[in-house]
Amino acid sequence: MIHFPRLAALVLAIIVLFFPVSAEAASSSSIGRAASESELIGKDFSGQSLLGSEFSNANLEQTNFSDADLRSAVFSGSVLTKANLHGADFSNGIAYLVDFRGADLSDAVFADAIMLRSRFEDTDITGADFSDAVLDGVQVRKLCATATGVNSKTGVDTRESLGCR
Repeated sequence: MIHFPRLAALVLAIIVLFFPVSAEAASSSSIGRAASESELIGKDFSGQSLLGSEFSNANLEQTNFSDADLRSAVFSGSVLTKANLHGADFSNGIAYLVDFRGADLSDAVFADAIMLRSRFEDTDITGADFSDAVLDGVQVRKLCATATGVNSKTGVDTRESLGCR
């Protein structure tokens, strides 16, 4: 009986090492994979809870995400030109290689989001909160040129959240 815990740990270790269970990533929604590109262009997701959703390599041009809960969502390699993210919460999200040209990001929350290699030309960021978000330095400088306002949910000044000088 004294050696039972050690024996049980050894048996468990052998099982895990020799009979591993395959790990599969799961998200709360696989919208990006389940729908064809044509079904996503211009779609209305306004006000919806899309917590942890994945939109990888998706064409989301002119899609409406206003006031949506996009916390921990993934938009890697996606096109969001002229998309509406007004008031959306994209905290802890990933937007790697995303085209936000002409998008409305006003009053949205991007706190702790990873947004590397994304493009923001002609993007409305009035009142957006980028606190602790990770963006390319070149894009931050471009965003600082037009950054104004205070986020209505967090009370954070857009320029301060971007570290503008």
